[in-house]
Amino acid sequence: MSYTNGLDKPSDYFNTNLYTGNNTETSHTVGFQPDWTWLKVRNAVGSHYLFDSVRGVTKYLRTNSTGAEGTDANTLKSFDSNGYTVGTSNAVNTNGETMVGWNWLGANGTASNTDGSITSTVSANTTSGFSIVSYTGTGANATVGHGLGVAPKMYIVKNRQYVEQWDVYHESLGATKNLSLDSSAAAATQASRWNNTAPTSSVFSLGTSESINNSGDNLIAYCFAEKQGYSKFGSYTGNGNADGTFVYTGFKPAFVIFKRTDAVFTWSMFDNKRDIDNVTHHRLQPNASNAEYSGTEMNHDLLSNGFKLRTSDNEFNASGGTYIYMAFAENPFVTSTGVPATAR
Repeated sequence: MSYTNGLDKPSDYFNTNLYTGNNTETSHTVGFQPDWTWLKVRNAVGSHYLFDSVRGVTKYLRTNSTGAEGTDANTLKSFDSNGYTVGTSNAVNTNGETMVGWNWLGANGTASNTDGSITSTVSANTTSGFSIVSYTGTGANATVGHGLGVAPKMYIVKNRQYVEQWDVYHESLGATKNLSLDSSAAAATQASRWNNTAPTSSVFSLGTSESINNSGDNLIAYCFAEKQGYSKFGSYTGNGNADGTFVYTGFKPAFVIFKRTDAVFTWSMFDNKRDIDNVTHHRLQPNASNAEYSGTEMNHDLLSNGFKLRTSDNEFNASGGTYIYMAFAENPFVTSTGVPATAR
């Protein structure tokens, strides 16, 4: 199957870049002006730093922390026409340390959205199915406009002002359950998060939890809709065999995050720049500040049309275990002009 949705070149919307810190203000090229940049030191212990154009450069959140938003003028200096510039902060630019940056394109601008009961400020890219949504909580059941035009499959929400967990909605779990990006905990049933209501093509729903809707608090949400040949937000069941489960995505993955949902296991993230060939096994953990780690228990292959587990480890492929993932493409399986993706 070929795709005609304008996503023949996924790197125009998502891209990973690697760099080595130098303690000097430095620009990095990713091929577009990102609206969301996620930075992590690879070879040392250090937090995950997230920046977006809606909150503004220099303002960061950390996925391995429940802490409130911080500000540091020497972290992310600017979103540039072809990438971003980092400052001299050791958080993102320690001399000699290896770093990774994951980057997503939004709208390169914002719009007010009145679709929900709460008015939001949105940077939405309807082509790639990604939006950044800023809103103020009310403390009462509510809806918020996301700007995507189709129902998102996944969203991640953080209270910017107070110590609160990162709440994650994933369609595979449904609106009665949520995960915490900052925690290894299994999926929990909590009506106070999503008000037991699935998202629509215009809004997502909020319960009364302080982490996603405390009255008067500023919050941020990262929302993802699925696009053929570019992104996939799904689930799989493990088979407990080293010849593991194959998951079809319809593209060659460039970036994948995994999480076991029925037991306590960490989140794991992999990409095609830190692992340039198979097997793929260099892990970073959104919920931990650990340095990059490589182990055979994490083995999997990134294929031309999906990924395949090469481990029987319970964290990734336990027999009967349930897992969710989010994935973005390096190439669609077949482009709109009939060009197939090649194997690694």
